[in-house]
Amino acid sequence: MPVSPLRILFACLCATAGIATSPAAADPPAPARPTQVVLISFDGNREVAQWQRSRTLAAVTGARFTYFLSCVNLIARENRALYRPPGKKAGSSNVGFGSSKSDVAERLAQIWNARAEGHDIAGHACGHFDGKGWSTAQWMSEFTAFRTFVRDAYALNGIPGERAEWKQFAETEITGFRAPYLSTGANLDAALVRAGYRYNASAVSRGPVEPGEKDGVVQFALPLIPEGPNGRRVIAMDYNLFVRHSGGFEREDAGAVFENRAYTAFKAAFDEQLAGKRIPLEIGLHFTLMNGGAYWRALERFARDVCLRADTACISYADYVSRHRPVDASKVGNIGG
Repeated sequence: MPVSPLRILFACLCATAGIATSPAAADPPAPARPTQVVLISFDGNREVAQWQRSRTLAAVTGARFTYFLSCVNLIARENRALYRPPGKKAGSSNVGFGSSKSDVAERLAQIWNARAEGHDIAGHACGHFDGKGWSTAQWMSEFTAFRTFVRDAYALNGIPGERAEWKQFAETEITGFRAPYLSTGANLDAALVRAGYRYNASAVSRGPVEPGEKDGVVQFALPLIPEGPNGRRVIAMDYNLFVRHSGGFEREDAGAVFENRAYTAFKAAFDEQLAGKRIPLEIGLHFTLMNGGAYWRALERFARDVCLRADTACISYADYVSRHRPVDASKVGNIGG
């Protein structure tokens, strides 16, 4: 169809006058996707070698971990009678005590170094008892014991060299908690509020879920993730993998089968979130090596693969709470009080 002379004249006039001739509007930029958060934690924290190994992994990957500390590991066995757990005789513990004063001293040094490197030291109670049936008062007793044995670890064990900031650290910086056996109840919730904890990482969810908040305490949940040939879900924690793979009995990881299954499950759960909603992914381990350390090797491979990514942040629970939740100053510094 011939072009109208009037249209040609209009275009020339617009060009001469510097008027744009209505180009197609540019598409708006796509909104930036949130960073994929990975929260890696360790329960118990007894073995000094595993402190060193985890800190080395963090140095290589830039990750920051959360260590859920059992306070009996800061009590030399000769002093075990000082601990009086709720409903148990004095000196009872499901996970033992520090083997000696020198053993405790080494562990204290590891805690301090980890804290200086930006890791999160949190509470895992003391004697690793199932507190599901405890009253609020019993939970408060356990929280008070935890604070006391961490704060006074040097003096109670007769260990020299206490850092000037140690007591302040014990009183104000340990603001997270995970219940032994992930066993919780309404009385725990009330005690956490009274004790001034900022977060609780004791729940389990079907898959990754956004952290919630209850009575001012941020709530985290270890997810059930698909694992193995049939994709059956399992808690993203080494102990649960250990029970599934070998019935909870030590076995040789022939051909790295257990390691590969754990790594594949961790990585698939990560990839799903990275491509999807980018909900934080939580993974938990213990310092005890299970099935020859298969799950530690799986975690190390996983962390090296994902934590260095520009779109991923491997951070601690405390980091997450600080970045995503406002600080309630009235509660800080009241742990176990």
